[in-house]
Amino acid sequence: MSSRVLPQFEYLTPQSIPEAIGILKQYQGKVSILAGGTDLLIWNYIRKINPAALLSLSSLPELDRLEFNPGEGLRIGARSKISSLLASSMIAEKYPALHEAALTFATPQIRNMATVVGNIMRGSPAGDCSCAILALGGQVVLEGPEGRRSVDIDDFWVGYGETARRSDELAVELRIPAPGPGTRSAFHRLTRVHEDLAKINVAVRLEMDRGVCRQARIAMGCVGPTLLRLKQTETVLAGATLNEEILLQVAESARREIAPIDDQRSTAEYRRQVAGVILRRVIERAAEGRN
Repeated sequence: MSSRVLPQFEYLTPQSIPEAIGILKQYQGKVSILAGGTDLLIWNYIRKINPAALLSLSSLPELDRLEFNPGEGLRIGARSKISSLLASSMIAEKYPALHEAALTFATPQIRNMATVVGNIMRGSPAGDCSCAILALGGQVVLEGPEGRRSVDIDDFWVGYGETARRSDELAVELRIPAPGPGTRSAFHRLTRVHEDLAKINVAVRLEMDRGVCRQARIAMGCVGPTLLRLKQTETVLAGATLNEEILLQVAESARREIAPIDDQRSTAEYRRQVAGVILRRVIERAAEGRN
């Protein structure tokens, strides 16, 4: 069969979250969830998956939410588009790393369809919004037959293209904690052309206090089978003043901590060489910002 001809499948549009979960349970892993759909058909082809059905979230308006509360933080529903991040001044002010990741995400047409939660569910080590979210911290909220559970973003990607979601669960939202008064964040990526996947991407969240970094979260993509938190490198920053000596140590630590490979977009050696340079620049830019 030609790769341009889709196999037959059922197209299901549940009218409620309980109905959607019932369908997931009934099909036992043989159904693909459709939100934005920008990656779904390509991914199914690459993985040679022919689902018996597509479950569309188009009739679940309660999943289309982007809300911020100073006490609870940010809530992003499973249908929220990448473009909604760019339309929100709150995101730009309080979560600069996420705003910058959305700004570099593919093309305007794709940003108008692709969803934030979908980027997480894809499980790609090159995911730009996913990289920013890993640095910011948060939880993915899953709902299944036994109710809701939250999975920390640090534990969500279990392998290349694989997540902690069970086959009978639906990812309903993402929660990101509210930034404190000293929180700073930034994101950057290298790529061949703007629309291409990243060769390497980096995001950081710093907790600053009068020039001292009290705590840091560092995320890096395209340097392992999943997006990575550079926890050893984070310890170099913890409690340190951001001076030339510390930034050199951070750059060297990052090079030792990653495990890049050669692929069609770059080489392992190039990624290892530039990782520390990019990380240093992102840290410096984050430290200069408000949040």
